[in-house]
Amino acid sequence: MEADTGSEARRARDVCGLVARASVSDARTEILERITSIPRSPAGEAPRAYRQAGTLAAEERVALFCERVSEYRADVLRAASVAETVAERCAALGVRRLGIPAGLPAPWRPEGPELVADTGLTPHELDALDGVLTGCTVAVAETGTLALTAGPREGRRALTLVPDVHVCVVEEPRIVELVPEATALLGELVRRERRPITLVSGPSATSDIELDRVEGVHGPRTLVVVVTPEEVP
Repeated sequence: MEADTGSEARRARDVCGLVARASVSDARTEILERITSIPRSPAGEAPRAYRQAGTLAAEERVALFCERVSEYRADVLRAASVAETVAERCAALGVRRLGIPAGLPAPWRPEGPELVADTGLTPHELDALDGVLTGCTVAVAETGTLALTAGPREGRRALTLVPDVHVCVVEEPRIVELVPEATALLGELVRRERRPITLVSGPSATSDIELDRVEGVHGPRTLVVVVTPEEVP
């Protein structure tokens, strides 16, 4: 008798499950049909009333960038000699093994730390680096943002996300005032070469529910920005 009762209970549960799944499926179908039946017309032109071109002079633009990026707790250094400045900062931070992209310009390569070219380093090998040295495609003064596009002097995205210290060289001619100016440059690059874009505004940081800031969770704990007046071909 008990066995029969248990079998009936299992059958009842199975039937209820089938009914529930059928109800969910029917409801889903109905919702999707209602969505697809909504009349649609082509989207109108998006309003472009925001500023699309900056007005600051070159030195004002560079000063604004340095101010904004420092507000993100990045170390900002203005230097005529990139290699010497990078060597000094690496020594101060204890960076002994420095990853570099294959196309990093020779004048930027410091003496002192061991330079490790990324020719396909494994995640373990990237994690063993003390830091990484790259350039950037463009920088935005208004937001203090660096834009990396996996170019020859920037390397692949993993190279700038795994090591704990990121030293980024920013050439002053690459600094624009506004985000729309940067997106115009990046958009053309993406359309032409299909490159990925990484936007960096300060060291990697997050906050827990108590709003305690923690750095280095999703990327480098330390960001050093070296601003140099001349652009290297």
